[in-house]
Amino acid sequence: MDHDQKTVASQIAEMIADAGVRHIYAITGDSLNNLTDAFAKEGRVKFIHMRHEESGAFAASAEAQLTGRLAACAGSSGPGHVHLINGLYDAQRSNAPVLAIASTCASAMFGTEYFQETDPGSLFSDCSMYVKTATTPGQVPHMLQAAMQEAVGRGGVGVIGLPADVTGQPASESYASTEPLYTDRLPEPSEADIEEAARLINEAESVAIFAGHGAKDAAELLDRLSDKIKAPVATTYKSQLELDGKCRNYVGHMAYLGMWSAEKAIASADVIVLIGMNFPYPGFFPTDKKIIQTDIRAERLGRKAKVDVACRADAGLFLSALLPKVDEKRDSAFLDKALADYSAIKAKFEIPLKERGTKGAVRPEFMISLLDRMADDNAVFTVDTGMNNLWTSHYLTAGNGRSMIGSFTHGSMANAMPMAIGAKTACPDRQVIAICGDGGFSMLMGELLTIIQYRLPVKILVADNRSLAFVKWEMEMAGLPPEETDLTNPDFGKMASAMGLHAETVDDPDLLEAAMRSWLDADGPALLSVVTDRDAASFGFSEKLMDSARPGNPLSNFSPTGA
Repeated sequence: MDHDQKTVASQIAEMIADAGVRHIYAITGDSLNNLTDAFAKEGRVKFIHMRHEESGAFAASAEAQLTGRLAACAGSSGPGHVHLINGLYDAQRSNAPVLAIASTCASAMFGTEYFQETDPGSLFSDCSMYVKTATTPGQVPHMLQAAMQEAVGRGGVGVIGLPADVTGQPASESYASTEPLYTDRLPEPSEADIEEAARLINEAESVAIFAGHGAKDAAELLDRLSDKIKAPVATTYKSQLELDGKCRNYVGHMAYLGMWSAEKAIASADVIVLIGMNFPYPGFFPTDKKIIQTDIRAERLGRKAKVDVACRADAGLFLSALLPKVDEKRDSAFLDKALADYSAIKAKFEIPLKERGTKGAVRPEFMISLLDRMADDNAVFTVDTGMNNLWTSHYLTAGNGRSMIGSFTHGSMANAMPMAIGAKTACPDRQVIAICGDGGFSMLMGELLTIIQYRLPVKILVADNRSLAFVKWEMEMAGLPPEETDLTNPDFGKMASAMGLHAETVDDPDLLEAAMRSWLDADGPALLSVVTDRDAASFGFSEKLMDSARPGNPLSNFSPTGA
């Protein structure tokens, strides 16, 4: 073969770079070797060498969520790309535009039970918008463009399977476009939908708004509508950091870790307006009230509630059209009650902060409240699933442009640190803080080495409560003994120090503030491990439980059923 001739691997590297991808998160090896070489020669896409492919998919998901651009990850044949699945599920459910390259064994070995043989179509069909495997050079540019087009155009994962033998062959010219093409024009609401939504709102005595991530760019319009119709605004956990502080009538987020003020406002309103939400839980919306829903994705309409008006539209365009059509409401009694409920919850959240904990049992509420005060106004927080969701949902505040990324819909452990890698790679000028549980942190602990290798100045906070505390809490709430939830942990600070990080372990609340300042100010990556109270819990989702719990030992003085 002429060495100056373009190969399939170099064609792929060029197409991905032309599509705007700037990083690919992967582990090189065997069936990916031609691609690794092609990316190095092409020069525009930086190969980020992860320690686990699952982490690479999480990192790509975080980059795509923060930037809105296509991000990429890859896995070599068999076990390599199988490891991508968990992170790709997260990207798919987060609507993150991610391209995944699943390298495979040679195409001649398909169907022979060859070493490391897998079927990408079967593996990735449930966690992607598109998955196809090319077996000839001529298929590659068309399948790759289609995978990118689906990922960017629909917001999700596109997968292309690539046999090792194909990537080294001469490239074929494409008869069609090789870059993802999409329009910036957003779907506009129909006039009939706006008229019917306005009629329902105008006839109602009380209205509540439930807003999701899709409303984040329309916060000003959302606030104006809320003020005009005297409607409390509840949000998803994912969108609270983007909408709290921008909506004067915010009353908390809703779900199993949410706040009863939000749930009560939604349950009591005559009309509920759902805006841009992909809420994963059933049963939170009443069936005997009028419900209006708008979403940019038509398939979500009516999925979690019986709606009376279903409007496919961009949130901002929907609100802009609706605002002039609704009458201003004068009676604010319903809104005032919801705001008073939320204020009562916020006051109770202050109680644990007066009891900062004891040596060997630092209160996690105190830890997160300190972080909230000391972190940058535009910091990016990546959050592990579990008890950290509880503390961050109650004690992190919006700041001025803060972002929070987590596995909010897929609910995976171990997402925070690899997501921080993607976040810092994509946004080098923003402070990036990974808030990790000890269970999640230890699951993908090898990514500390990735952070060190690339000298990424990520700040890693580990809440070390020596247990799978959220599972422990769930079992106790169900009246079960918390079996198999204890963890035997090393001193994470000493371990990270041995790897070359600025690191410290703190088990005394009196020493925490100084340690946190040193950690945040450290030049380069840094880790702070805090030995937290394993019995700490918060019950903002239940008015009854919140009244009965006490900060010293919140699980000790109520029955698991809340009776």
